[in-house]
Amino acid sequence: MTTSAGSQPVPERPAAPRPAAERPADGHPLPEHLDVVIVGAGLSGVGAAYRLRTECPGRSYALLEARESMGGTWDLFRYPGIRSDSDMFTLGYPFRPWRGDKSIADGASILRYIKETAAEFGIDRHIHYRTKVVGADWSTEHARWTLTVERPEAAGEPVRSTVTCDFLYSCAGYYDYERGHAPDFPGIGSYTGTVVHPQFWPEDLDYTGKRVVVIGSGATAVTLVPAMARQAAHVTMLQRTPTWISAVPGRDRIADKVRSALPAGVAHRAVRTKNILFGIGFYQFCRRRPQAARKLLTRLNTRVLKDEQAVRDHFTPPYDPWDQRLCAVPDADLFKVLRQGRAEVVTDHIDSFVPEGVRLRSGKVLAADVVVTATGLQLLAFGGIAPRVDGRPVELSRQFVWRGAMMTGVPNFAVCIGYTNASWTLRADLTSRLVCKVLNFMDRNDYAAVVPEPGRPLAERPLLDLAAGYVKRSIDAFPRQGDRGPWKVRQNYVLDAATTMRTNLRRTLKPTPRAAVRRGQQAAGRAPGHAPGRSQAHTRAEAAK
Repeated sequence: MTTSAGSQPVPERPAAPRPAAERPADGHPLPEHLDVVIVGAGLSGVGAAYRLRTECPGRSYALLEARESMGGTWDLFRYPGIRSDSDMFTLGYPFRPWRGDKSIADGASILRYIKETAAEFGIDRHIHYRTKVVGADWSTEHARWTLTVERPEAAGEPVRSTVTCDFLYSCAGYYDYERGHAPDFPGIGSYTGTVVHPQFWPEDLDYTGKRVVVIGSGATAVTLVPAMARQAAHVTMLQRTPTWISAVPGRDRIADKVRSALPAGVAHRAVRTKNILFGIGFYQFCRRRPQAARKLLTRLNTRVLKDEQAVRDHFTPPYDPWDQRLCAVPDADLFKVLRQGRAEVVTDHIDSFVPEGVRLRSGKVLAADVVVTATGLQLLAFGGIAPRVDGRPVELSRQFVWRGAMMTGVPNFAVCIGYTNASWTLRADLTSRLVCKVLNFMDRNDYAAVVPEPGRPLAERPLLDLAAGYVKRSIDAFPRQGDRGPWKVRQNYVLDAATTMRTNLRRTLKPTPRAAVRRGQQAAGRAPGHAPGRSQAHTRAEAAK
């Protein structure tokens, strides 16, 4: 999002399209029916497709991607310095070792890793680009989904069509790719400089030698400041409230030694295990001993920044560590540019924009040629898909999530939701394996559909247990988690890894036998269609008998 002098920012404006030569072609038509449809071809979607093809061989599937290329978040965000805030040994796939030099990797390297994974396992041939799911309707009678998809035509207006599937798996994350959060700043229309939202970074923005103000204190802001400070005249990070920040090594020296001594696969598993245990241990330390965690982080940041007063003023939040997500800065790059004087942090509230920059409540004016509104993201459930069951909209806020994967009230539907206190991929991969377990369970028992049902009432809790602003703004529109067992969305990979694949599906999944669906269709005078829940290979084999 960019504004000219005197204009108002438009957060919903999409990024500029890529040149035609860079756009990947689909190369194949969308089938009329599929066993499984995966929505989204980002980190989660590619991982889901790998699990599906290896653990449910023979099933037909496709990935429907609304954008012009794969990669999801790592293809959308193009702002300077974009990188992971989790180490790549846990953010990467367990089945494909991360071979990069850096543990905290830049966005381009992560995107390349996703694309190489998709190509290596033939997943890229199953992706349909520029195919946006705008409707999802479940039919109990036929035990299948009818998806309404929208695809652009050369003439301009998008064309809608339908595809049916037996199982729908949303791997679109929970961020709105088309809109970022942009507060209504007073006086912004009078500002004569350029306003940019990180989600829609213009490729032609030149900030060399200019004064930059970055509004925000989260992961995006702490990434932008050191990256922009390399070329800008000066960068100011303007925050209302400090964020807990921890400097981490950009390169894992222990991992380097392990990888030099062991085969790639073994080394990857060893380093992954090390990092998982460290991450969980540190999170538990922060939650159980918050005062000790505050002292530790404050002491470490003071050691790096060498300014005790600055740490008290700008890096000591009023909340405890991990009440909100902890920000990692690799190789202390943020602290380094602050020490060098190329950047500064100001903790204050915005009074209004003025022609030359931003006026604060204290009366100080931050002069700026460029203002970056790193004010957060918008949440959007299931990539904007609003599921309907037998023609009736599903009220998501009244549903409960089972095993962090499936949802009450909606048969044959799964969602991929990562951890808030660890790498997204850790839970994403567990969820994809659980989905395959459910599909195979349905096949073995000749079930057409399954839906989670609690045996007794649940006490509801927010799906994402974080106090962050982006969560509070939108979480009421999401399904809930419960207070016990498989209805509780835990933030502990070790416990989930030990229990998820051992769960007794019969206890909490209500099945619909395939025979019942066939009888219902025959009673209604209709010929049974494709056998729901079974692969096309099984259907062809039955037809040949």
